Amino acid sequence: MSMKKKNNLVLQGSILAIAGIIARLIGLLRRIPLTNIIGNVGNSYYSTAYAIYNIMLIISSYSLPLAVSKLVSARLSKHQYKNAQKAFYCAMAFAIVSGGSAFAAVEIFADWIANQFVMTPMSAMALKVLGPALLIVSVMGVFRGYFQGIGTMMPTAVSQIIEQIFVVIVSLAGAMVLFGRGEKVGALLHNENYAPAYGAAGASLGPVVGAIVGLGFLVLVYMAYRPKVKYLVRKDVNSKEESYSTVLRIMLLTIVPVLLSTTVYNISEFIDIRIYNQVMIEKGFAEVKDDYWGVYTGQYKILINVPLALANAMCSSVVPVLTGLLVKSQLKDIEQKINQAMRFTMMITIPSAVGLAVLASPIISMLFPDKGDLAVNFLQIGSISVVFLSMSTLTNGVLQGINKVNVPVIHSAIALVIHVAVLYLMLQMDMGIEGVIYSNIVFAVIMCVLNALAIRREIHFHQEWVRTFVIPFVSALIMGGVILGLSKLLTQFMGNILSVIVCILVGVVVYFVALILLKGLTETDMKSMPGGRTLLTIAKKCKLM
Repeated sequence: MSMKKKNNLVLQGSILAIAGIIARLIGLLRRIPLTNIIGNVGNSYYSTAYAIYNIMLIISSYSLPLAVSKLVSARLSKHQYKNAQKAFYCAMAFAIVSGGSAFAAVEIFADWIANQFVMTPMSAMALKVLGPALLIVSVMGVFRGYFQGIGTMMPTAVSQIIEQIFVVIVSLAGAMVLFGRGEKVGALLHNENYAPAYGAAGASLGPVVGAIVGLGFLVLVYMAYRPKVKYLVRKDVNSKEESYSTVLRIMLLTIVPVLLSTTVYNISEFIDIRIYNQVMIEKGFAEVKDDYWGVYTGQYKILINVPLALANAMCSSVVPVLTGLLVKSQLKDIEQKINQAMRFTMMITIPSAVGLAVLASPIISMLFPDKGDLAVNFLQIGSISVVFLSMSTLTNGVLQGINKVNVPVIHSAIALVIHVAVLYLMLQMDMGIEGVIYSNIVFAVIMCVLNALAIRREIHFHQEWVRTFVIPFVSALIMGGVILGLSKLLTQFMGNILSVIVCILVGVVVYFVALILLKGLTETDMKSMPGGRTLLTIAKKCKLM
């Protein structure tokens, strides 16, 4: 792969973003029938178990792909092929130890965590089933980071999609089979919660099997690439070879700050569960708390997470690129790449937030029929979080890419303290689950502001505002007005599903036409996007450019 293609941040980010969005859409499609199988209570058990699993994954290995991509990218930029390979082997050993330890800890302490900490005892069963995935995903993360470090996102992208396909198949089959068994157990024990608990455990089989299949694919790709690796390592006779202890020390120095940052950044959901359950029980809402939490995690958050795949993809692609540029002291290129990544991210997430808010009711009715209006309300008030969460994720990646890995840790800690205070206050004011939504928006906004100030301070970065924020926002408002009126009109003549599809398609066209007419999208931008040249040709034929 040429250096020009390797450093095409939008192209590589887009590949991973498209795969991430496809994977999340597959996951969304999974949650629709899953919700119908295990219900909101089952969703609550599954989501609670998954939140605990996610924290254990973050502690054990979540930062590995990022660390590996940084280590490998920095060494390859200096043509140190032996040292790059040593970084890979060192990270693999670390993944096996840390992932294996997390797996063992979950199996041993699952009941205690579910009972004493998150106060949702019936989630322990699902958590135990998820345990093996901690080891598998750890190893898989090293392979993904390695491929990202050498400049290709394709193996990660394809493995994500393959993984999600198997997650869907196994989750739904497992949930269906075990939910039925849980009904029988619940009938014997006179406890109706056993059915959703067993169903959640069955659903948890999906991530385990999906991870196994995804890892298998990455191993095959690596084996195909291995002859070239051996050739480059043999060719590398000039660079000073690092010892494994040196590589491990550098890797730990990279991992620990990122680990602290991602832990603090993601632990908020874990803390949310604890505070929410405790306050709801104290206020006498123990009977409905799981149902509300199931709607929040199984409907609202699933939809919010789809456009967030773009920010996660951009973060993954921006870190190794910025690391390589920093090694060469190319500060002007760093500023250009940051602006490019931010503009492309906002170009997608701003209209996504507007679209989710405007089409909240028909989307929820289409995906989760007969599940009530609670999720519609959540989506209307919380869709703005897509923009701020995307910005905070991307700016975290930028700071890590310019070797300011400690800064997001401090910012996350500050934001978390304020978030917890706001959450507790809102719950005491009887705002219920909506308090969780608002407090998470507060967290993301604080992260955005602090990170932006830090980036400006560290590299004298100047954010471009008009084309990055103003034009996409105006274009999204135009789109929102059009699809709002179109939705009300179409629902009178056609089914909900068809009207939503038509509104989304029309919305995409209206948004990009507005974006082009307002000069928010240039020929250069379009040429750097996947399929952009085709869009450019269409735009010119329509005399938009």
